[in-house]
Amino acid sequence: MDYQFDFGLVLQSLPVLLRGLLVTVELWIPSIFIGLAAGFLLALARLSKNPMLRIVSLTYIELFRDTPVLIQLIWFFYAFPIIIGLQLSPFAAALLGLTLNTSAYSAEIFRGGIQSIAPGQWEGARALGMRHSRILRRIILPQVFKRMLPAFTNRAIEVAKMSSLASVLSVHELMYQGRLLSSTYYRPLEILTTVAVIYFVLIYPGTWLSARLERRLAAKA
Repeated sequence: MDYQFDFGLVLQSLPVLLRGLLVTVELWIPSIFIGLAAGFLLALARLSKNPMLRIVSLTYIELFRDTPVLIQLIWFFYAFPIIIGLQLSPFAAALLGLTLNTSAYSAEIFRGGIQSIAPGQWEGARALGMRHSRILRRIILPQVFKRMLPAFTNRAIEVAKMSSLASVLSVHELMYQGRLLSSTYYRPLEILTTVAVIYFVLIYPGTWLSARLERRLAAKA
């Protein structure tokens, strides 16, 4: 192998990669938090006694779960503006696609967690005169949080990695900058390896903290 490694180029290009990392975080964090909030509302709709709410929420969830994320991002950038009459920026289209996709998956996580609680707990709380919203807040959600935590952690990891798909819309996130630098300097090995390391450094602390929190919650159970 006659390849000469040049990681000095990586140090030179680090400011560009860090700018891309910032855009990645700007995509990742809002799509997670907004997606979780929307997913919780969707889960309540799926569990509602109103058949119309159940049908609408199920249709929404299956639509986003059963189509590729890449297609969704491209659709929101190229097709959605035709419907609303307003052109979205590449960043806005990517953020919208990631958020809605996250909400669909989060809805199923919430639904599964809520349904895992024995019906007797609902009945006992209603017998005490508690309202549905209070039962959720005071009894159900505190119990299912530790059950849902691994699934939510996996979802957060997936969204962080999916944010790299925004590069196809020319969003200047980490993967876009890595591809641009690779094609400019013809050093894909060094640059893309660095991009992979940055993704690992970005994601691993969250998985580590989640694992510690799971153990702490299990110890208190």
